[in-house]
Amino acid sequence: MEYSKLISVTGMSGLFEIVSSKNDGAIATSLENNNTQFISSRKHQISHLESIEVYTTHENVFLAEVFIAMKAAKEALPNEKDPKAVTTYFKKVFPKMDFDRVYGSDMKKMVKWYAQLEKHDIEPVIPAEDDSE
Repeated sequence: MEYSKLISVTGMSGLFEIVSSKNDGAIATSLENNNTQFISSRKHQISHLESIEVYTTHENVFLAEVFIAMKAAKEALPNEKDPKAVTTYFKKVFPKMDFDRVYGSDMKKMVKWYAQLEKHDIEPVIPAEDDSE
């Protein structure tokens, strides 16, 4: 499984791997329960994990940078249901995050998603800069 094939879907829990895309959506497999299903782009917003950015106190960074910092920190993941523990965790492992603009619910998702990446042994990859200009 490749990091570049992973997506997040609004209104649906966890991460998905794209199997194929269609004009009106995508066929994807859930990392949580391994179910494959059609996800309609009319009903859901689909975001590629590699395109998601996180606010910091300086310039935005790709979500993969946060995941890489989480791995490097070797800190135990907090209970995602404990907002205070999640915030404390990120203040240790990624202190340059802009905690005024990154919501607790987003940090909770990052913890959950990172656990799924670890479970499936998927390495986050920072997208290459586009030098086509």
